[in-house]
This record gives sequence, C-alpha cells and structure tokens, in this order.
Amino acid sequence: MSRKKNGLGENGAAVRRDEAGPGGTDGVSRRKLIGGAGAAGAAGLVLGAAGGAGGYAATRGEAPAPLTSVGSTEAVFHGKHQAGITTPLQARGHLVAFDLAAGAGRKEAAALMRRWSAVAERLMVGEPADTGQGHDTGVALDAGPSSLSVTFGFGRTFFSRTGLTGRRPAALDPLPAFSSDHLDAKRSEGDLWVQIGADDALVAFHALRALQKEAGPAARVRWQMNGFNRSPGVTDRPMTTRNLMGQVDGTNNPKPAESDFGERIFVPAGGSSAYAWMAGGSYAVVRRIRMLLDDWEELTVERQEQVIGRRKSDGAPLSGGAEDTAMDLDKAGPDGKLLIPGNAHARISAPEQNGGAAMLRRPFSYHDGIAEDGTPDAGLLFICWQADPFKGFIPVQRKLDRGDALSPFIRHEASGLFAVPGGAASGEYVGQRLLEA
Repeated sequence: MSRKKNGLGENGAAVRRDEAGPGGTDGVSRRKLIGGAGAAGAAGLVLGAAGGAGGYAATRGEAPAPLTSVGSTEAVFHGKHQAGITTPLQARGHLVAFDLAAGAGRKEAAALMRRWSAVAERLMVGEPADTGQGHDTGVALDAGPSSLSVTFGFGRTFFSRTGLTGRRPAALDPLPAFSSDHLDAKRSEGDLWVQIGADDALVAFHALRALQKEAGPAARVRWQMNGFNRSPGVTDRPMTTRNLMGQVDGTNNPKPAESDFGERIFVPAGGSSAYAWMAGGSYAVVRRIRMLLDDWEELTVERQEQVIGRRKSDGAPLSGGAEDTAMDLDKAGPDGKLLIPGNAHARISAPEQNGGAAMLRRPFSYHDGIAEDGTPDAGLLFICWQADPFKGFIPVQRKLDRGDALSPFIRHEASGLFAVPGGAASGEYVGQRLLEA
C-alpha cells in the first residue's frame, strides 16, 4: 500500500492526509477505515453507506456528509515543538490541570508522561487509544484525526514534587497580582497541564477521556475548562476568529513568517545545561477571563469600537484600512482627537507601546451556563505563548492594568503558568529530557 502522509509543518500550517490502498474495515483502527476507502482527503469518505445512512437520515432528513478535509487533517506529534502552539485554532478545546498524587514523584511522573505521550501520538494520527488494557471507548471510532493536538506542560509545583527544583526555570516564578484578578485558587495553577484541541467535539472529548483514564492513580484532575471557536468552513472568507464580545480577536499576533517569531515564542537552545530540556519549548500563560456581557452589550457599536480601537465589522484599526493594516497611533480626526483613543485596548497592548513585548495569543471561548445572578458565565480561555513570560505577558498585562478601557468589562477568574517543553523526537516522550537527565 502506498501512502502520502501529511500533517502540520513546524509552524503549524494545516494540510490534509491522503491515503490510497485496498479496502478493508476489519478491526477498530480509524486510520484503517480512512485509508481503506482510498483518496479520503481528496474525494471524501462516506462510512456506513447502508444501515448508517438510513439511521442518520431518519433524524436529519439527509445522507451523512463525507469525511472532508476538516476530518482528515492531521497534526504531527513528534517535532521540534509540540503541536498546539502554532497549530491553527481548532473548533473545540479542553484545558485540564492535574496534581500528582500523594507519594508520587519523579519515577511516577516519568511513567505518566510516557503513557500520555504514547496515547497522544496514537490519537493524533486517528488510531484508537490503547490504554494498556486493549480497550478504547469508541467515542470517535468513525472519525478522522480532525486536527487533534495534545500539548503537555509543567507547573511550578511539579518541580518540588519530583525533586527537580534545581531545574526549574526562573521564568516559572509566580505571576504578579493584577487589579482585575478575582482568582479562584482551586481553578488555578497545577502540577501538570494538558491542552487538547480538535475540529470535532467527539474527537476532543475522546482524547480528554483517554488521558484522564491513563493518569490512573499517579495524578488527579485539579481543574478542567472546556472551550470552542468558530468551526472551519462556516465563513466564506478567511479571517481572524471572533470572541464572545463579537470582536475580531488576535489580529496583532506575531506571524510565523516574521524573522523574529521564533525568538519571541520559543526558548532557544544553549544557555545553562540545567534548563536545556526547555529548548524548543515555550511558556503558556492560561487565564479564565469572564466577560461581563450584559454590561458590554449595553454599549453602542461605536462605543465598543472606541474601547477596543478596531472596527467590529472587520477588525480594521480605527485609523483606517483593513484588518491587517498597521495601526496609525498618531492619526487624529477632524476634531483633533486621536482616532484610536489613548486607553483603547488595541493601543495599550500593541508591541510598539510595550518595548516590543509580544506573545502568541491562542484562545478558546467558553460558556458555562448562567450564574446565580442571571448573567452568562462566559468569556475567554486566554492562552498565550512566549519564550519568557516576563518579557511577553507580564509587561503587557501590567500596562493594561493601568488604564485599559476594556478592564471594566472583564474579570480574570483563574490563572496558570506552565513550562511547555520542546517536542519529543521519534522514540521519546514529552519531558523525557527533564525527567531522565
């Protein structure tokens, strides 16, 4: 059988996986199901065309849609960097923090990371999760990989619990307090952090469930948060995603094509041997940011745009142009007032206003129902990536803390900082260079 296997390149550009070969659906491997139909990525794949189609049509009134590029797109587990950092935003996400069990140390942590890495590698190519007991839940048995990515990180407390405090980087020092913080300690930090993203909700849940089960007695869930983004294909023009305020969110992100992207986002090789395990890695700041949507939605669109500094319709700066037009922070209107107000969110957070400080924002939206006061418990699972949070997130957030027009409409309710090591080479597991050095 010949196979062309595609995935995500080093900078996370999504491509499709096309496989050609003989038919055959014996066994439970989703990879075999996709490959056996031939040219699944190009022509699409209809599974269960007989009985399955009839059952589906009875509830939806139409035949099931074929497996398209959304389902067949595959991320790469092994590489210089972990997937889920420069991987394009997925439609569904789960963030989970674990604490090591009492008595568990470096040996147990190494065994856990070995198991987790093996499961993640299988799931990301569309294979069933092999939990060591020959059992898979079957939740996503008939789905393609759907751009599934699984990303692992270590919190500050992980190093004391595993006897590795001498190898804990200074970049993991606690974040400072900010005026908009209303943090719930039970939903913050953690020994271990896992980010799961996929373009299908069942594929994402399947990975979540498999990793939770695989933790076994070595670790317990500290907190879990679930998020979503716009699904691929729902808009006929490429654009940055929108958040629950309706604003285009992430326009000013550093771009992988920029010459200094790598040095801003990823930890370079070299330096102290104690921290060599972080080469190719990045630091993730995770914040659960509640949006006070009832208050926000009382504003006129014009006022909302003044708060953000960008047009709501297309994300263009109020100084003019299109979404990708550079902001002209000095441009004034006929009345002499700055078109982008002095306290606008986009102005205050701009790299040129923060000594070049930049971070790669890669969030999910969330909605956890209605609070007791009748307001929506909804907002942003903010995730940003940088080579050093003390040169990325912290200076920008300090600046926002001193006068951002958006601050009255948001509340930071949970927080975490995690060291995300570089990707695992073939035959390695994530974190091996830390845990086995």
